[in-house]
Amino acid sequence: MESVARSESGLPIKPLYDGSDLADFDADARLGAPGRYPYTRGVYPTMYTGRPWTMRQYAGFGTAKESNERYHELVDAGTGGLSVAFDLPTQMGYDSDEAVAQGEVGKVGVAIDSLDDMRTLFQGLPLDKVSTSMTINAPASTLLLMYQLVAAEQGVSGAQLTGTIQNDVLKEYIARGTYIFPPKQSLRLISDIFAYCHRELPRWNTISISGYHMAEAGATPVQEIAFTLANAKEYVRAAIAAGLDVDDFAPRLSFFFVARTTLLEEVAKFRAARRIWARIMRDEFGAKNPKSQMLRFHTQTAGVQLTAQQPEVNLVRVALQGLGAVLGGTQSLHTNSYDEAIALPTQKAARLALRTQQVIAYETDVTCTVDPFAGSYVVESMTDDIEAAAMELIQAVEDRGGAVAAIEQGFQKSEIERSAYSVALEIDNQERTVVGVNKYALDEEEPYEPLRVDPRIEADQCERLAVLRKERDSDAVERALDALRAAARGTDNVLFPMREALRLRATGGEVAHALRDVWGTHVPVDTF
Repeated sequence: MESVARSESGLPIKPLYDGSDLADFDADARLGAPGRYPYTRGVYPTMYTGRPWTMRQYAGFGTAKESNERYHELVDAGTGGLSVAFDLPTQMGYDSDEAVAQGEVGKVGVAIDSLDDMRTLFQGLPLDKVSTSMTINAPASTLLLMYQLVAAEQGVSGAQLTGTIQNDVLKEYIARGTYIFPPKQSLRLISDIFAYCHRELPRWNTISISGYHMAEAGATPVQEIAFTLANAKEYVRAAIAAGLDVDDFAPRLSFFFVARTTLLEEVAKFRAARRIWARIMRDEFGAKNPKSQMLRFHTQTAGVQLTAQQPEVNLVRVALQGLGAVLGGTQSLHTNSYDEAIALPTQKAARLALRTQQVIAYETDVTCTVDPFAGSYVVESMTDDIEAAAMELIQAVEDRGGAVAAIEQGFQKSEIERSAYSVALEIDNQERTVVGVNKYALDEEEPYEPLRVDPRIEADQCERLAVLRKERDSDAVERALDALRAAARGTDNVLFPMREALRLRATGGEVAHALRDVWGTHVPVDTF
C-alpha cells in the first residue's frame, strides 16, 4: 500500500491535485482580490510589485554602544528596519546589578537598564526614518516609553515614530517563560498600551502577536496559527472590556510567524491565517474598518531548524525559508544568520543574512506578481485544509473558556509538547531527514570561531547603574514610582506615570518592581 505524505501539521499531501479537492470552491468568496476581504491573496492590492517587504535584521548584544555600532552597519548595508534583541534580565524586568541577573547580562541581547542606555543604543540613528521592532513582552511598556523619550530628545514626535513592540505575554505562559505579572494584570497593561499609543504614538504597532516562539517550542503550522489567533482574540476582548472601540486599536495589531523549510505548507499557512483573522474581526468583533480585518505580519526564519553541524548549510535553509515567507505575503522579514545555532551572529553572517533577502527581492521574479501561487491546486487545497484544522483548534481553546483559561489548564502547552516529542522521535528514528545531523553527516566538523560576549560587560553595566543612582534625584524618582503604584492599584492608565518615572531616570527594574508590589507575579501551576 502506498504511503501518504503528510505535512508538518499531519495533514495529507497528495502527489497530484487536479482541482477536485476544492469542492464548492468559489474564487470570489474564498480568494477575493488582493487587498480586499478576506485578504487570502495579501493585505495590499499591489503587494511587492510596488515595493518589497521591510527587511529587518534582529540584532543586539552586550552593551548599548556595541549594539549601536551594529545598527549603523546594518543601516549602511541597506536594512530598512531594525529589530532589537534584549538580554534576559531586561526581558524579565530586572536591572543588571540584581543578583538574579548575574551571568546573564548582555548574553542573548542588549542590556537596557535606563534611559541612558536607550539613548546610547539609538545614538545617531534617524528615528523619524527607521522603523524599529523591539522583541520585548512583559516590560514592553517600559522600553517603548524609553524609545519615545529618546526620540523626543532628537526632536522626533510620537506621531512620527513607526515600529512594533512584541508585547505578547500570553505566548510567554505557553512556550517561552519570560512573564512577570499574572495574566489578568498583563492584559490590563496591554490594554493601557493600546490606549496610550492611540493617543500618543498613532503609527506604532502596539502588539506583535507571536506564533514564532510556539513554533520554536515544537508547534505545528496549524497549532502555530490557531493558538496565535486564539491569543489575539483574548487581547481584543480585553481591550474592548477596557472601553476601547475595536476600530481604534485593531488597525495597529500585528502578528509574528515563523517560516520553515516546508515551503508549500508555509505559504498555505500564511494565506489561511489572513482569511481566518479577517472573518474573526468582521463577524465576531464587528470591526468595520478594513484595516482592522487585515492580518499584517512579520516573519522570522526558523531558528529551530538551524544546525550547529555544517552550519554553512543553514544558508540554504534560510534562503528557502525566506522565499516561503515572501511567497506567503509577509510585510517584513528577518532572515537568521547561518551561525546562530552556535553563538551570536558574526558581522559577516549578519550581512549574508541580509543579502539573502536582497537576492530574493532583486534577483528573482517573485516580486513581479501578487500571490504567485494563487490558483495552484495544491496550495489552494492546503490552504483550505489548514484553515479547517486551525478553526477546529481555535474552537477547542474557546470551549475551555478562551486563551487565558486554556493556558491555566495547560492545554496549549501540552499540545505543543506532544508535537515536539513526535518530531524528536522522527529525527531519532531517521524517519525525518536533517541534513548534516542524521544523514550526510561529516566525520569531523570544520573549526568555527564564534562571536563571544565580553565578560566585563556585566561589571561595566553595574558601574553605570551605580553612577546613575548617585546622579539622579532619588526623591523625585521615588515619588514618581509611588504615582505608578497608585495608578496600578486604580484604573488610570499606568503608562503616563511610568513615562515620568523613566524620564527622571528610574530604571527598568525599579519600574517592574513597583508593579510587582501591586500586582504580584505569575506562579505557573504544574498540570502534569
